[in-house]
Amino acid sequence: MARVLVADDDEPIRRLLTRVLSRNGYECDEAADAEEALAQLERGGFSVLLCDIDMPGLSGLELLEGLTERYPDLATVMVTGTDDTEVADAALERGAYGYVIKPFQPNEILISVANALRRLRLEQENRSQQARLEEMVRERTAELWKAVSSLEQAHEELRASRAETVERLSMAAEFRDDETARHLQRMSRYCEMLALRYGFDVQRSELLRIASVMHDVGKIGIPDSILLKQGSLTPEERRIMQGHTEIGHRILDGSRSEVLRVGATIAYTHHERPDGHGYPRRLRGEDIPIEGRIAAIADVFDALTTDRVYRRALPLGEALDTMRRGAGTQFDAKLLSCFLEGLDEALAIRAEHLDPDR
Repeated sequence: MARVLVADDDEPIRRLLTRVLSRNGYECDEAADAEEALAQLERGGFSVLLCDIDMPGLSGLELLEGLTERYPDLATVMVTGTDDTEVADAALERGAYGYVIKPFQPNEILISVANALRRLRLEQENRSQQARLEEMVRERTAELWKAVSSLEQAHEELRASRAETVERLSMAAEFRDDETARHLQRMSRYCEMLALRYGFDVQRSELLRIASVMHDVGKIGIPDSILLKQGSLTPEERRIMQGHTEIGHRILDGSRSEVLRVGATIAYTHHERPDGHGYPRRLRGEDIPIEGRIAAIADVFDALTTDRVYRRALPLGEALDTMRRGAGTQFDAKLLSCFLEGLDEALAIRAEHLDPDR
């Protein structure tokens, strides 16, 4: 049975309470005042405190202050001659489990102690269950964060793998044209930079960077005699060369992959011009998808500012003047203005990805 501490300055009452409880299987100890009760509680082992309110020194109500926090596994029942509703309410607010008024019947004490113990056990079980639930939540939360972290890592690895795969496949076409992987890196990063400055969000700008790598993938279908020709192309050869836009579109179009669909759009439209003099469909203005308009600026800037087999790079000032003259005719004027405003970023990209022999 439970161990009970009887705290009352009236010795006959203490003896009576102890006798009633002991006869019913409870193990009892006594305290003549609040200080002695606190000293015994410190030694531990009690389940119930039967406490008088009017005691010398600390009162029973003062003893109750903070008792629940210090001893959460202790049930307190007030046994007092004070028949006052306000005092009873004060005791219950301070954590008392019951309130018995003297004179009392032995059964009143036994019932109050039994009820207090029953409530104490329910609260202990509730706290234990709450602790188990909190531990389960912590464990599940940790597992969830671990799973989220693993998914994020897998997504990042997949994204990096996708970008690398696209770049390496696109290099197959570029290498046939005596251009380098650095051209793809520069051009695609110019696209990303311009997209961000124009207002694209980070995700869409990154998509454009990856997809723009495939802008000239259609060159894989152009004969070497034309693709690698050192001199000027004849009109017929130029017509065949321009066909790389349609070849690229056919290669990439119809995929379930968004990056390949955007790549198809860029491959098809990066040689269109706002004035309608581009190819292959002579689209005008905003009929040209914005991805194609962005790629056109990035591609030409890289072509003008890096060495090619057929000519040396133009000085930066001359290259920029050439592009400015194309505003509204060869290039979308607003996009070109955005690009020129971010010229320092473009030059930093160019410096980071120079061809190895430069």
